[in-house]
This record gives sequence, C-alpha cells and structure tokens, in this order.
Amino acid sequence: MRKIAVMNQKGGVGKTTSSVNLAAGLALQGKRVCLIDLDPQAHASLHVGLEVVGATPTIYQAFAGEKSLAQVCRLAAPNLWLVPASIDLAAAEVELADTPGRELILRQVLDQMLAAEPYDYVIMDCPPSLGVLTLNALSAAEEVFIPLQPHFLALHGLSKLLETTALVTRRLNRKLRVSGIMLCMYESNTRLAADVIGDLQSFLEASDAEAPWSRARVFHNKIRRNIKLAEAPSYGKSIFEYAPKCPGAEDYAALVTEVLAMEEAAAAAPSALTRAG
Repeated sequence: MRKIAVMNQKGGVGKTTSSVNLAAGLALQGKRVCLIDLDPQAHASLHVGLEVVGATPTIYQAFAGEKSLAQVCRLAAPNLWLVPASIDLAAAEVELADTPGRELILRQVLDQMLAAEPYDYVIMDCPPSLGVLTLNALSAAEEVFIPLQPHFLALHGLSKLLETTALVTRRLNRKLRVSGIMLCMYESNTRLAADVIGDLQSFLEASDAEAPWSRARVFHNKIRRNIKLAEAPSYGKSIFEYAPKCPGAEDYAALVTEVLAMEEAAAAAPSALTRAG
C-alpha cells in the first residue's frame, strides 16, 4: 500500500488536477484508491463531482475528533473513494495551533481507517501552503509527488519544498521520501522547459545520498498543456470520464503506468537480492 502526498506550496501548477487524475487513473487500473482532499478550497472534491453542502461530513470533522475518517469517506467512482473537504477546513489551522501533536492527527485517523478498510493507494491533495494541513499530510505519507511547471522560478520554490520534507523526515516521519516530480503544463517546443529539466536532473544527481529526495525521479511522462484538463473539473469528472481520448487523458494514463511500474520495480528488488545471495 502506498501513501502519497501531492504537494507544492505554489498554486496553479496542476497539483489538484494531478491528484485527481492520478487517483482516477489508478482506480481504472483496478486499484483501490482513497483520495483525501486537504485543501479548504475543496477543488479535488468538486473535481470528482462532490459539492459539500449542509451537514455533509468532511475531513474537518475528522481533525476535530467528531467523526472517524471512515465515517467521512465516500465512494466517488468504481474503486475510488473520497474524503472531501470544505471551507471549514481553513479554521483547522487556527484551531489546532495549541493542540499537542497537531501534525500527527491525520496519521492517527488514517491508520485507524486503514486497519479496517485497506486500500492500494492513498493520494493526499495538499493545500498550496506549508502549514499544519500540509505537515499532517507529510507526517501520514510515505511518498511525496511534486507537480512542477518547468519554469525558472519553479526551481526556487522547489528548494523550499525539499527543505520542508527534510525537516519532517528528521522530526516526524522517518519513512518519508520524495519519490517523483511530475512536470505539468509542459510545452515541448520551448528551450526553457528543456533547460529547467536539465538543471533539475543535475540537482538530483548531485544530492546527498541521505537526503529524502536523493532517489526522486523526474517522471518521463509529462503532462502537456491541454484545455480539456481545465474544463473537466467544471463537469465534476476526471479527464478519463470527460475526454478519454484527449492528450491530457493520454498523458495521465502514461503517468499512471509509470507510477505502477515503480511498485513493480520495488517488489522485484528483494527477489533480485535473494537470487544474488
């Protein structure tokens, strides 16, 4: 089972789009997937067709201790479950300020749910900030995927993200690793994109072997700019439901295949070591 936080403190880089379509794509491959919306804007919830109204339970109630995560989780599509968010979640940052162990609340409620209801993947859509909600995701996750727009300023923001993961790894979650960088809104015909990718690869290769991002991969499959990806949320559908033959669907399907291959490679590694022994 893989627990993945999709994180970037910069908005508008394809974070929620990637969280939802990665989750939906994995579900289409027969994996049991739980998508957790940790953004008070609730865009991931809207993207899969759930608009929180009235007394609809959300992850805010789980943080407040009013409901378990299992009571909040709901089926959104075949093999895809959603833990929705609402604007109420914005209050959690303030309300949890003086709560002991506030960074570990999500880990605790998630472990309780997973003990009774196993999933193959848990995908956490983080808010565009490095506050308490994001720290909760990093404390609960084992992997971090970083969506990145291949622009020069994005590399500056990346350094802050990596510092945060290193801090969480040291203090809260020894298992946490940055395992993938997703290039979104990619334009293959620009020199800038190629330069940024080259700089990124050089940085990763030169990283300290003990850094939590030392084994991160820049995913080979890139998400090209595609208007259908921008349209799909307004219909409450993943790209695979809204426009399954568009370039955006092709790109996310290829990314899903690459993510699944990581799992297969990890499973094969112990076997290879056994044969070598």
